[in-house]
Amino acid sequence: MGLIFQHIRLANAARGDLEELDANALVDSGAADLCIPELVAKQLRLEKVEERMITVADGRQIVVDYVGPVRVEVFGRTAFTGAMVTGNQVLLGAIPMEGMDVLIDPRRQQLIPNPVHPNIPGAMAVGVRPARKDEE
Repeated sequence: MGLIFQHIRLANAARGDLEELDANALVDSGAADLCIPELVAKQLRLEKVEERMITVADGRQIVVDYVGPVRVEVFGRTAFTGAMVTGNQVLLGAIPMEGMDVLIDPRRQQLIPNPVHPNIPGAMAVGVRPARKDEE
């Protein structure tokens, strides 16, 4: 399978007064988190939450800043997450993809809304019971 890129919108979820950014993100379901270059973190004025140890593709471990909160949007679907500050390319990992209920279509080599939930993102809430009418 080739590389998949997707246009996404990024914003500082704590600062609605700041401009959102467009990004052409590398879609990588093998990566867990959102990764952003330092310039993007600065443009969005994201605050450092902590440092994280990450393992990169060649097996090296490096310490990077973890910033947030970040609002990610694609196909009108939104997720809120933190981001690792590393590299020179926005990378969309599995956690924000899961939050927006989007999937990689390997045949067409593109990101798509989950066809099981085409109109609204779905999510799993295992172990949660719906409220009974008398509890509302």
